[in-house]
Amino acid sequence: MLRPETPESLKLAQTLLRDGALVAFATETVYGLGADATKGEAVAGIYAAKGRPSFNPLIAHFADAQSAFAVVQADERAARLAAAFWPGPLTLVLRRAAYCPIASLAGAGLPTQAVRVPQVSDGFRSVLRAFPGGIVAPSANPSGKLSPTTAQHVQAGLGEAVDLIIDGGPCAAGLESAVVDLSGPQPKLLRHGALAQADIEGVMGQKLALDVDPAVKASPGQMVQHYAPSKPLFLNASTAMADQAALVFSDSNGFEQACALEVLSPSGSDVEAAARLFSALHRLDASSARAIVVGKMPVGGLGAAIVDRLRRAAAGRGE
Repeated sequence: MLRPETPESLKLAQTLLRDGALVAFATETVYGLGADATKGEAVAGIYAAKGRPSFNPLIAHFADAQSAFAVVQADERAARLAAAFWPGPLTLVLRRAAYCPIASLAGAGLPTQAVRVPQVSDGFRSVLRAFPGGIVAPSANPSGKLSPTTAQHVQAGLGEAVDLIIDGGPCAAGLESAVVDLSGPQPKLLRHGALAQADIEGVMGQKLALDVDPAVKASPGQMVQHYAPSKPLFLNASTAMADQAALVFSDSNGFEQACALEVLSPSGSDVEAAARLFSALHRLDASSARAIVVGKMPVGGLGAAIVDRLRRAAAGRGE
């Protein structure tokens, strides 16, 4: 059921989560499909609802850094990043604490756990506080499909598989969190996201090694094919045909013939483009086009995350 965010719907969300049910909610990145992280059956329900491979770990969400660091082994690097970016679009992968209450299924059986403190409404933060063991919440969409940035996207993608969808409005960032692995001496960037790599490195005072396609998945969003629309998607196009939809960064020259066109940022802002990426792809995927072509995207700042999502969306289906 879809409900606006009210004191009543938030109270219902807390009750449902305690009962092992699934609740979708808005964060600054995308809508999450939440379950009590400490309940193995509830976590399994997320995998079932999404059709998600069980080797793909889940991020546990917390009300504050103190709660997040109570379930993992956080070091000085983690504390520094948390102080700079939480609440915000940064996920940290750390070794699980000795008595970590999070169900092992949420971490795919690995010795690590991904945690973050999201930007959410004050009302939903009160729900997070009621779950000191965390709420695991991958994006609220069928596995591998476009991430949802509105409550309506969640309803269209998952429907009755979700017990409650709380409509918190459109997501501000519209792109998943960046994921940094601090479980070893060398920090690694596991997923580009709505926080630029350079900003993370600036706070750490250390370069991040890139490990965005490891053999062992320690983070969500590392599948080669991911974030995919139903239509074939082709990258680095310079023109579009009349039966194609087009996605461009800021310049639509050469794409005038497209049957549907989305310009991510007329002003050339990578932040605006990131926020609009998934909603634009949803609209193009719903068009009458036979395929989607994508113009050249920037690579600096959040451009790296945009390119990463588009590359995964196109994997094995065009490029």
